[in-house]
Parts: sequence; C-alpha cells; structure tokens
Amino acid sequence: MKVSVDQNLCYGSGDCVYRVPSVFTTVDGFGAVRPGCEDSGDDPGVQEAAELCPSQAITVTDG
Repeated sequence: MKVSVDQNLCYGSGDCVYRVPSVFTTVDGFGAVRPGCEDSGDDPGVQEAAELCPSQAITVTDG
C-alpha cells in the first residue's frame, strides 16, 4: 500500500514524524514521506499516523 502526504493540506504539526520517523520526515517545515518509503502503507504505525493526522494530509491507498 502506498503512503503520501498532501502538501496542500499539511500544516506541519510534525505528528507523523514523531510517530514513524523511519517513514516520515519534514521538508521546508511540512511532513513528507522519506524517499524509498512510499510503499510503507501496510505498517500499522503509518496507518495510525494517517488516522490521527490533525490536518488529514496523509493518505494510504492500494497501489
């Protein structure tokens, strides 16, 4: 499963980086998926980060 962060929705709370630093990072103060980690959507921590993202900027999709 693919994970992505919508830069138009993210306001940089850093919650995703705090929860799963191996998958998420910050770029210019906003959340982003680390290069090479786009297929980490099956990780329970990533799914939790998506569910609890305060700006609902994290998406996990099949594909």
